Amino acid sequence: MNFGFTDEQKMMQEMARDFAQKEIVPTLKEDEANHRFRPELVKKMAGLGFFGCALPEEYGGNGCGFLESVILAEQLATVSGSSRLPLNMQNIGPAVTVNKFGTKEQKERFIPAWVTADSFGFFAITEPNSGSDVAGMGTTATDRGDHWELNGQKMWISNAHIGDWGLVYAMTDKSKKYKGMTCFIVNLKGNEGIVTASIETKLGLHCAPTGEIAFCNAKIPKESVLGEVGMGFQICMWQLNNTRISCAAGALGIGGGAIQAAINYANERTQFGKKIGSYQMIQAQIADMVAEHEAARLLVYQAAWLKDQGLPNQHQTSMAKLFASEAAVHAASDTMKIFGSYGFSTEYPAERFLRDAQSLRVVEGTSNIQKTIIAGIALGDVANR
Repeated sequence: MNFGFTDEQKMMQEMARDFAQKEIVPTLKEDEANHRFRPELVKKMAGLGFFGCALPEEYGGNGCGFLESVILAEQLATVSGSSRLPLNMQNIGPAVTVNKFGTKEQKERFIPAWVTADSFGFFAITEPNSGSDVAGMGTTATDRGDHWELNGQKMWISNAHIGDWGLVYAMTDKSKKYKGMTCFIVNLKGNEGIVTASIETKLGLHCAPTGEIAFCNAKIPKESVLGEVGMGFQICMWQLNNTRISCAAGALGIGGGAIQAAINYANERTQFGKKIGSYQMIQAQIADMVAEHEAARLLVYQAAWLKDQGLPNQHQTSMAKLFASEAAVHAASDTMKIFGSYGFSTEYPAERFLRDAQSLRVVEGTSNIQKTIIAGIALGDVANR
């Protein structure tokens, strides 16, 4: 098994690292303090080709795959967990999903605009009373003959209040339960039946726009259906198995950023006449963090590689997402301990790493959901796909 990157992958890694340092770091503290989303950064990412992974060149793809997207996500999240989100919103989420299930007309119309960030993407699954129980969602889509009518509410949706075109999942036949779900390509702008609002009361990811969407007799065209009516659950599960790998890569980044901050501080801070990194208890914390981080990296890279080979990967993806997110929280927590009182201050990055890492235990399927998937496949109850 080859653990090395190609020259092109190394170039992408360096490009993302350089972008993070030059474009994100200079205003990061101010942006975090003011919960500021900077759309110009997303446009710059698009200009560098960040959103073309796992997509055909005819729709703006760059010839790269999931592994390259993981490389990009890791480098961005090492500096800012919020800055990793556009990779899911513009690329691995809506664009890759439409490329898989969409018609030729849908692909031509929507994917290039997501890749160039001329259209801000999103995908709306979670609701106030429906999170892990995806099939229990209450949003409905009713066939009115010449259009579909959407009613319901989505919650905790990335890009909700700044999004343009994206994916909305709704029930078209509740009597069929999960087989009665359908996916729609929806424009949030210019529809009087759609109202969006931002959510500012977040623990972390302050620079990533999050909000809610309310549908009240919203009319959307008949051609908005992605795939076929009743295919929504299948599409949703396929999409989540992809976006989880980006979350896992984000966890790698946050964990790696926290570890580097801890190492730097342990080499600089002195107590009792010695740098604190010379004390065995600090060394033990750092050793555990580094070992977990390297194990997480292998899991995440393996899952991405399997995706690029078109091989079954759900088992590995869920393991990568679970282990990497838990390792990131552990690393961020111990980094805060190593920083001591300074870790409690917003002047230092330790507290931000800990806040941002917590989200990765929840998004794209909680840690408990990942354990359910992993155990189900291990026990032979469901197939790895």
